[in-house]
Order: sequence, then C-alpha cells, then structure tokens
Amino acid sequence: MTTSASRTTPSGSSYPSPAPSQHSALSKKPILRTQQPVLAAKRKRGADSGDSPDSSPTKRLKRVAFDLAANMTVDIQTRTLEETKREVRRALEDRSRGDTEGYEGLKSVFQNDRQRYVAPIVGEEEDCLKPQELIVYVVALSTCTPLLDKSCSDLVKSVMRCSWLGRDDAFCKAYTQFLAGLISAQGTTLEMVLSMTTEKFKDYRESAWSVPDFPKVGVELAYDRLHGALAYILRLFPAARAVLCNLLAKHFPYLEESKRAHTSFVNNLLRLRRYAPDLGQDIMELIIDRLVKIDVQVQFDLEDMDDDVTAAIVLQLDSAKTSDALDPADSDDSDTESIASDDSDFDAEANRIESGATTIQKLDAVMDTLFELYKPKFMQPTSDEAKECLADMISDFVNLILPTYKSRHTQFLVFHFSQYAPELMDLFVGTLFNLAFESNRPMALRQSATAYLASYVARGGLVPADIVQNVVNLLCHHIDGQMRSHMEGCRGPDLRRYKHLYSLVQALLYIFCFRWRELVTWAPDIVDQEDLSSYLGHDLEWIPGFRESMSRMIHSRFNPLKVCSPAIVNEFADLARHLKFMYVYPLLESNKRVHLSQFVSGDYSTGGALRDTCSDPYDEKALQLEAYFPFDPYQLPISKRWINEDYVKWNTLTDPLERDEDLDGNGISDVEEDNAENGEEYEEERTATDDENDDD
Repeated sequence: MTTSASRTTPSGSSYPSPAPSQHSALSKKPILRTQQPVLAAKRKRGADSGDSPDSSPTKRLKRVAFDLAANMTVDIQTRTLEETKREVRRALEDRSRGDTEGYEGLKSVFQNDRQRYVAPIVGEEEDCLKPQELIVYVVALSTCTPLLDKSCSDLVKSVMRCSWLGRDDAFCKAYTQFLAGLISAQGTTLEMVLSMTTEKFKDYRESAWSVPDFPKVGVELAYDRLHGALAYILRLFPAARAVLCNLLAKHFPYLEESKRAHTSFVNNLLRLRRYAPDLGQDIMELIIDRLVKIDVQVQFDLEDMDDDVTAAIVLQLDSAKTSDALDPADSDDSDTESIASDDSDFDAEANRIESGATTIQKLDAVMDTLFELYKPKFMQPTSDEAKECLADMISDFVNLILPTYKSRHTQFLVFHFSQYAPELMDLFVGTLFNLAFESNRPMALRQSATAYLASYVARGGLVPADIVQNVVNLLCHHIDGQMRSHMEGCRGPDLRRYKHLYSLVQALLYIFCFRWRELVTWAPDIVDQEDLSSYLGHDLEWIPGFRESMSRMIHSRFNPLKVCSPAIVNEFADLARHLKFMYVYPLLESNKRVHLSQFVSGDYSTGGALRDTCSDPYDEKALQLEAYFPFDPYQLPISKRWINEDYVKWNTLTDPLERDEDLDGNGISDVEEDNAENGEEYEEERTATDDENDDD
C-alpha cells in the first residue's frame, strides 16, 4: 500500500469544530476506497460480491480522498468507504436479527488492532486488514452510532480499547469524532468514553499505545492527542465536567503504583487544568487530598520500622537520587514489579525497604512538581493573582491538611509560598488565628491550628520580627484572658479541662525557643547580633509586658510547665536561664513530685485530688501535651531544595553537658531524636537535634 499525503492543517485547531455526528462532514466527503475488509472476507466465499452498484472493477481501481478535518489524500485498495459503511450497518442490523457473524467480525477488527500486518502469499486472497485501514471502520461506525445501543456494549468496549494514540493524526481525528458522535447518540456512553481517556493519564511507556507498522509516537505527542480529544469532548458536552471529576478521583493511581504513574497522572491533571479552568480547584483538591494520604501512609509505615530498615531506606533514596540524575528516564520502570517479585533474593525486609523508598519517592516527585507549578504565580507576590492563588492553597490546607493527623510534608507548599510577601504571611497567620480562637470549632482542630501557628512563626525564616512580636503578644493576651476566666475553678494542672490554654502556652514556649532574638528590644553594645551565643549571660530588654505575662502563666495554679511537653519545657528552661529571662528550675524540681492524675477532671468528687497515690491509674505521659509541630524539618531529598532558604534550623547555644546537670536530658533535640526513632525523619540529616555546625 502506498500513501501519498498532501495535507493542510486548518488554522487554529488540530481538531474539528463541534458538529452533530450523524450529519457530520464524514458523510459528505469524497469516498475512501479500501481493500476487501475482514468482515467481507469472513463471509462465505460464494456470496455475491456484485450486489452494490459501486463494486464494478472500474470503480475498484480508482483511488480517492477522504478528508476529516484537513485536505488529506490516502491511497487505499479495493473497497469504498460507502461500501464499508453499508457493510458495518448491515452487520449491526443482522445482529439484531440473530445473525452475529458480521458483528463478531467487526469486533475482531478492533480487538486485533495491534497485530502486525503479514502480507498474503502470492496467489492467495488477502483477508487481513492493514493497520492503516482501520480508520475506514472508525469512520463507518461514526455514521452508525444510533445503532450502538446497550446491546452493542461489547463492540463499543472493543473500540474503546483500541490503540488510537499510537496511530497517525488522521486516525486520531476520526476517532475523536467517533467518540463525540457516540456520546451524542448514546448519552450513557459518556462515562465510558471519559473513563477511557482518564485511565490513560498514568500511561508513560510508549509500549502502552504503540502500534506495529506505524512510526513510534513519543510521550508528548501521545498526550497532545489525548488532551486534544478530551478538550473537544468537553467543549461539545459541558455536562461532562461533573462526570469527569468523579472519574479523575476513581482513576488516581493507587499507592502501590509506580512513581512514574503518579507523576504522569498529576502532570496530566495539571494540563487538564489549562483548558478546563473551571475544574482547576477540584483538580488541586484531588491532588492535595491524595498527596496527604501518601504523606500520612509514609509516616505510619516508617513508625513500624526499626532503625536498620530506616537506615537502609536512606541508602536506597540516596542511590535512587544518583540514578535519577544520571538517567531520569530509566529511574522508575516499575515499583510494583520489584516489590512483587518472586525472586528469592528479595526477602520480606528487602521488600519493606523497597516499598518504603519508592513511596517516599512518589511523595517527593509530586511535591517537586507542585512547587514548580506554583512558582510562576508568585513572581509578583503582591499581585492579585498571587493572593488568589494563596487563598486557594489555604482553602485546601484548611479542608484537607489541617484536620489530618500526621501530615508531614504537604503543608510546606503554603509554608513556602506564603513567605513571599508580608501580605501573604498576614493572610496565612490570620487564618490560623481565626481557626485557633473560634469557639465553635472542634477542640482538636483548634489545637492543630495553634500548633501550625507556632510552628510557622518559629520555623519561617522570612517571617519578620514584627509578625513574631504580634503573634507573641496576641498569644499572651488570650492566655491571660483564659486564665482569668478559669482561675476560680482551677485546683491544679488538668489537661482535659484546660487543653486549649496549655496548647497556647506550649506554642509560646516553642516560639521563644526559636525566635527569642526577635523578642529582644535592647542588648548591650558588646553583643554581636550575628553571633547568637554572644547574647548569653547579658541583661536584655524584652518586648513590653512579655516577661511579666510569662511569669504569671508559668507560676499560676494551672502549672503549664507540668503539662506541656517536657522536651519543649526543658529547652525553654535552659534558654531562659542563659538569657537571664527567667529561672524556672525550682518549679521543675517541685513538679517532679506532682502527679497529674490527682487533678484529672471527675476525681475531685471522689476525693482523688486529696490522695497521694504511688501507683496512678493514668499514664503520666497521656496527661501531657504531645510535642506536635507540623513544620519540623522537611526531609524529602529532591523537593527539600525549595525549603532550604526560608527555614529556621535548630541551633543549640548552650553546652549539652552543662544542660544535663540541670535537666533530665530532654530537650527539643531529644524530641526530634524520638521522632527519628519513630520514623518521622528518614534522612541522615540532623536538624533541630543537631549541633550548629551540622546543619549545613
């Protein structure tokens, strides 16, 4: 078969303008002749081939043109388009009368669409359809869509499964018009068509769409064709958008699927956003929602692993990072294949290491993609576009991330981009304040918002001193107000009754540990502002009222230093002593003799508060606040580059040995070591646990 193509592409679009399928240009174009098709070849050899007036030998020798959307000439053999149309229609009509031979032949045309063409032996009649001639059947079916009802669902499914992306442009255009015509004539097929297109979002190997005897089609061209068809359908059928949203969620890759499947699907979602902007918010909510689920799963998986497995995952990530840099295309052929391998060399522990590393890589790759996506929006951080973009990010944060316990990395999107301008910081901080102090919110959500607020102000490297001071003053104000309202009924430290109060105090202590320098208003000239250790041992002046407010709350009967996390309390005590801010060690010593179970709500009426029990029915740790601060160090190996420049790392200013003489050895550094043991940090990079010299 020879092909001589003289083709002019219509200006402005690769796909035809919307038109009803049954009355489309297909039936008005010149006839496309083709060889005798598989349907006809499968009929009895004795059938009369001269039934049609178009079947004369003279007509069969002519070569004609079929034009779908452009002026295009294709040489085909032996059979006209009109003959094929009549043959397809006859096969469908015969099926309704019980004769399925032609119908089954039509199905086989599409079921075997990827078979390599084998030329017939000389002297034998050719009964094999050439790959380039499948387009004739697609065009013919386009004129028969009213006949493709539910009884023909198996045929429609066969057409849906054909490899249309790996063929030529003419076929893709004809196939796109067929899809549109099918939906128009059979509305119930809309979901099937959209499902077929969205399933292909996670295809990334050429083998998924390649067709023998056609030139190779690269990934970008395949995606161009896929999105061209989807955009055409969305223009024709606005109602498809609601169906599409549900299908995108349905076909989002499972956690077990490969990193490349995840990144391909997300990249295609982001491309869909460009030509369907009304779906943009739904698409981003879906991505963030699935990202949070992966993030949480990573944390739970790592908590179940011992130190040796976690260390092996670190090595695996380092190795994968190197291989990605050398040859990104081959870095992730199949996660699931390696995990599910029956190779005896892979024991259970090796599979856990492989699974843990690849899950982290998926999270890392998608996070890096989202950082890249949002960056152009914030090139002018004070613009309305930047503010609207951050508002959308905050909406996703409030609805999807904030209520989720153990989210570890996803929240760093809003952490990073909100620091581009003071107005953006105010927007995020204001949102967290509103959530933390709205009394109609669930207590767990208010406590989470407080932890995010403290962690953001403490760790945000670009958060200026005035915002730090304003947040500290507001926290002090609310703490004073809550203490006054509860003072009369307070008999001692009780987390269950005053949980919000203690979460506010712990937030204040945490901010002090990281941002105390921004709270200093005057220091002696001998102090070098670039050398934090030079502040130690000098009399400093602090923002007005701060020292007095801290003293009132710490020495109140609420006794927050007994309830707040010992790690945060010990770090605060050490810093406060060296900065001559406050000396709380006598209180910490007396707190060792206080049993929180004495003050648990409900024990007063039974005399529990009066009994000094040696064996408490409550675990003392369960009656203390958890040291949860969601902007603890970011550990994903690739995407962490976005965070490095706007993140406050932990700096230890005092001698740990000297500190251990006064403390039990528990500080912020010990919390992060505990987190590492629980799998919350899986890179061998010390952060808040580190000495100053180890942070780089």
